[in-house]
Amino acid sequence: MQFLHTMIRVSNLEQSLDFYCGALGLTEVSRQDVKAGRFTLIFLAAAADLATAEKTNAPLIELTHNWDPEEYTGGRNFGHLAYRVDDIYATCDKLMAAGVTINRPPRDGHMAFVRSPDNISIELLQKDGRLPPKEPWVSMQNIGEW
Repeated sequence: MQFLHTMIRVSNLEQSLDFYCGALGLTEVSRQDVKAGRFTLIFLAAAADLATAEKTNAPLIELTHNWDPEEYTGGRNFGHLAYRVDDIYATCDKLMAAGVTINRPPRDGHMAFVRSPDNISIELLQKDGRLPPKEPWVSMQNIGEW
């Protein structure tokens, strides 16, 4: 058995690509418009995964955009996506600069949570353990659900 991808339905493709590619730093690997089914599939991967695996072996996120408007609910009961990052503080700084709310700040130097435009929880975990706690993160409170 081999993990292939996780599919997430998105309501606004451009907003979602701004979040996943622009803010989070994922790379678009492929895109397919399925006219008969009226949807677009976009597969994304993290740069480190693409660097260490053949394109076909990297774990992927599949963004599914249905062309006809639908309301998606239950983003929280999906669970979350998790990514290991080199510097959790720098990653959270970059996300905040891109207008992303840090729902659970990395007070412990190890873990943070943010949400996508469709309320999918994204967990960020510090590579190789924990960084020493530092401000402003130590004093930041949780915002909303994560």
